[in-house]
Amino acid sequence: MVTPSDVTSLPAPKAWRGTEPHETGSPRIVPRRNVGRLLAAAVALLLFAMTVNSVVRNGAFQWNVVGRYLTTSAVLDGLLLTLWLTAAVTALGFLLGIPLAVMRLSANPVLRTLSWGFVWIFRSTPLLVQLLFWFNIGALYPTLGLGLPFGPEFVTVKTVNLLGPTLTAVIGLTLHEAAYAAEVVRGGILSVDAGQTEAAQALGLGRRRTLRRIVVPQAMRSIVPTAGNMLIGTLKGTSIVSVLAVHDLLFSVQLIYNRTYQVIPLLMVATLWYIAVTTVLGAGQYYVERYYARGAARALPPTPLQRLRAGLAVSRARLVRASAADARPALGGDR
Repeated sequence: MVTPSDVTSLPAPKAWRGTEPHETGSPRIVPRRNVGRLLAAAVALLLFAMTVNSVVRNGAFQWNVVGRYLTTSAVLDGLLLTLWLTAAVTALGFLLGIPLAVMRLSANPVLRTLSWGFVWIFRSTPLLVQLLFWFNIGALYPTLGLGLPFGPEFVTVKTVNLLGPTLTAVIGLTLHEAAYAAEVVRGGILSVDAGQTEAAQALGLGRRRTLRRIVVPQAMRSIVPTAGNMLIGTLKGTSIVSVLAVHDLLFSVQLIYNRTYQVIPLLMVATLWYIAVTTVLGAGQYYVERYYARGAARALPPTPLQRLRAGLAVSRARLVRASAADARPALGGDR
């Protein structure tokens, strides 16, 4: 039989061994050490350091040449045209895609069929083929006219003079973007529960007001992430217009390295600018998603700045506790 004296003589468990009762007043909790996770993190950091070292110290990248051409006027002009193409194509694509999505959801079979046919054609054809087709549209329609049907034409213009490389790129990219935007909007609308619409109808709201105030705000939670990915994809996809001799970022870089034969550093210039713009767009997408997540979550996820502040606060509290713990033995020795 175990007596009280035997219990008091037992060694303290490992969870609170070495902890004085007057210091904490409760057992000290020791977190479990995950050796596999620490090993995987160490290997990942090692591989990352090796990759960075190979890129920085590789003379073939010619970082001095990259720095010299990064902010030249030719490269910046190409960057501005790339940004303009991205903004114009995204805006026009969604302006055309929203009516197509509404037509696809319509009860009218003619509208549904026309919308489905548009999406089917432009999603089934490669983007490069579409751009080359529009670039050579003059072979099918040498002139375009405005007049009466089956009657005289008042205004005629040659297609070659009307559709230049930049306008051809805008038309081809917009039609391609609209096909995908229509499916994104349609998927967002279908993601809203049907009970929301029924509740709005029970309250006497009209169809337009229900769509504008009930359906669209909830559908945006599904539309924004995919639309953000499409925007970033459009930014990178504009590089394909270089085959039409449109002076975008990639074509401007190609003109330079065709003259200087410094291919790798000039390609790195384009890569760095694409990474910088994509990073800015990704940050904007994060805050837009956070804005539309207000009604879906009880507490919004913290922003990167808030996480940084919380981490600094935790580190400061740990330092204060550590300094206080170091000061206690000194005070005890003075006594």
